[in-house]
Amino acid sequence: MDAVRVALLREVLAGTEWWGATRRFAGVLRGSVVSHGGGLLLAGTPEYEPWHLAAHLVDEAAWSGTPELAPTLVRHDARPTDPAHLSVGPGRLAAARRGETLLVVSPDQPGAPLLEHVNDARRAGATILSLGPGEGELAAMAHESLAVPEGTDLDLDTVQHLVSAAAGENAVPTPRGRRRFRDRLSRLADQLTAPPPARW
Repeated sequence: MDAVRVALLREVLAGTEWWGATRRFAGVLRGSVVSHGGGLLLAGTPEYEPWHLAAHLVDEAAWSGTPELAPTLVRHDARPTDPAHLSVGPGRLAAARRGETLLVVSPDQPGAPLLEHVNDARRAGATILSLGPGEGELAAMAHESLAVPEGTDLDLDTVQHLVSAAAGENAVPTPRGRRRFRDRLSRLADQLTAPPPARW
């Protein structure tokens, strides 16, 4: 899905629960990685690896000036002979620590091995986000979850496009160095006057 189609879809969904929920989830994702200076791990299941989301987050990281959004794709069948960006295996999840964020994308309930890795990462202090089924063990372990139940108007792939676009769109590069009082006051005013997040 290209940027024009994502923009059209966003226009169609503007004002709906989907767009509000997607933007809220993307804001949590962005806030988690930016506040800790990066460390975004992106994992799927052995049957479903979120390649497109990884690629779109890399693009959004570059376009928005927010390098922290660029994820490390964790692959279940990674081999040492793969290129460096494709050779990160599930062992990396076991090494996740406080300050890192793990986003798990799955169309179905993940199997026990992945859930064990997610649980280990959570106990080590990593922030866990999930995109997929709204119920089950993964959603229960996640600090923040965006449910994409079967039979809805949008599928998991489309929602991933919306999340990546919203994560980049909402990003405001933090000024380097000391900020002036007026800049801080302006930012506070923007936060206080922003509409509340949609609840559903």
